Amino acid sequence: MTAGAVTSRKLDLDAIDRQLADQSANEVIRWAADTFREGLVMTSSFGAEATLMLHLVNQILPGIPVITIDTGYFFPETYRFMEEMKNRFHLNLKVYQSPISPARMEALEGKLWEAGSEGITRYNQIRKVEPMERAIRELGVKSWLAGLRADQTQFRSSLRRVEVRSDGVYKIHPILKWTTRDIYEYFKKHDMLEWAYNPLYHQGYASIGDVHSTLPITAGMNARDGRFLGLKQECGLHLPASNEEESSRTGSDL
Repeated sequence: MTAGAVTSRKLDLDAIDRQLADQSANEVIRWAADTFREGLVMTSSFGAEATLMLHLVNQILPGIPVITIDTGYFFPETYRFMEEMKNRFHLNLKVYQSPISPARMEALEGKLWEAGSEGITRYNQIRKVEPMERAIRELGVKSWLAGLRADQTQFRSSLRRVEVRSDGVYKIHPILKWTTRDIYEYFKKHDMLEWAYNPLYHQGYASIGDVHSTLPITAGMNARDGRFLGLKQECGLHLPASNEEESSRTGSDL
């Protein structure tokens, strides 16, 4: 397939998964660049180990749009870390937020993160999912490089290297098979250990989200057990948007 050759024809994701099975993260990123080119973006939460994807992708695709969804409730350390990485990598950063301010949301709907699983789902829809969907529309996104890893959640363990959403946007997962140890070794190899981790990582926050619902973890806990007060492991940005989208993940003619 020539560069930028993807058209409305659907890709055979099972065949692509086999093709990319033993490819390195760099090779997967280059495949994405050659296959999609136009409308290719990446996302970053500027979480614990987010610098890995920033480093990998920007070596191959400098200037790629980097979308981050700012909920308005990040830790101060995360905001400072985001600014530091923006300057270090000269990021083409695209910050998207809910049109509803945190103060207005709390006045009208309360502290949704304290309202159980349904409240957290509503919170994620307002502060994360809607801004991401708007970013996809406004930036003309056709494909999306995401730093999901199979060892993070049960849902992510079922993903292929390339998936497709119900809106036709392809999601590519270059580091799907990486582990926390792999990331440490990468940072060490590239002399990044002193600055690559979000500062909260060294305070026990293995997965970092919003200040009101992220907790440090202890020995024996999964990295994402500290998210959403332990009630959820996914924020909704990466889950299938419909039953049709979920069924497409296991179809062979996509």
